[in-house]
Amino acid sequence: MVIGIFGESCTGKSTLADKLKESINAQVYTGKDYLRLEKNEVAAKQCFQRKLREAINGENIIYVISEKEHLPLLPEGSIRVLVTADLELIKTRFAQRMHGNLPASVAAMLERKHGSFDMETHDIHVISEHTNVDDVCRKIAAMNI
Repeated sequence: MVIGIFGESCTGKSTLADKLKESINAQVYTGKDYLRLEKNEVAAKQCFQRKLREAINGENIIYVISEKEHLPLLPEGSIRVLVTADLELIKTRFAQRMHGNLPASVAAMLERKHGSFDMETHDIHVISEHTNVDDVCRKIAAMNI
């Protein structure tokens, strides 16, 4: 089973992936982690896409995506999980990553990107501040049966 967890930064994608990894025994890739698979980027991307296609009916792989350009790497048959959060929550979480300081330029970037994944096709929509992660994990695990 391949699960693509995608959305903006600081929406809770990694938290969901970590919890899901425990419950379904999955390998997690994030962003461009696939570059570790081969020496050059083109070969690494092809190797990763092949690995994901083979995993559709095999091992469990979770791919955490925060850049829209990586969505096409998900093969047909993947479970697509959109994770969203309120803009103010995203800013608060991002500020925590930056030791409590959110520069105006970073806030502006977050504002520009907010909602950029909302129209993407998905099987499950997780609203970070309103969804129980354990419930989502159970729902995803049940999709594999």
